[in-house]
Amino acid sequence: MPPTNRSLLMRANRLLGAQLVEHNLVKIEDLEKANERLLEVIGSDLPRQTTVLGILAFEHKVVREEDILAHVVDHERIGLIDLAHFEIEDEIKSKIDIGAAWATWSVLIDKEEDVTSIATAYYLSPAVRKYWEGEIDGQVLWFGTTMESIAELLESLAQSAGTAES
Repeated sequence: MPPTNRSLLMRANRLLGAQLVEHNLVKIEDLEKANERLLEVIGSDLPRQTTVLGILAFEHKVVREEDILAHVVDHERIGLIDLAHFEIEDEIKSKIDIGAAWATWSVLIDKEEDVTSIATAYYLSPAVRKYWEGEIDGQVLWFGTTMESIAELLESLAQSAGTAES
């Protein structure tokens, strides 16, 4: 993973973890353990595993991803999307930075005039929102989605482009 994406990944995960604790979705002790595990897997070159949310939800089982998505819908007023049932236009696919998408667990999915739609599993991370809003000309329309949905899309894009996942 390039240093720029590694820095983005670290900020995205650190600030997501802080928000999960602040919103009482996880305990600080659980986050500390997940952060330790994240540091172990960052060098593995396995983007699917470099996620504090994945560690908390699927390895340590201290939070359910569904609960986080429900929180985002209820408190942040964003919609949800299942990327398996969404067709991304080729023009948009060609603009997706797969490394940044893995680092932020977010992906560009549509653009209409000056509004760009982004699906994310990391909406609660201010670093993720700031990064993408800085990359996009115009307004951003956010949608929550699962990590699995993001991962499948990014793996498919990487495979069709004949590139590595990061």
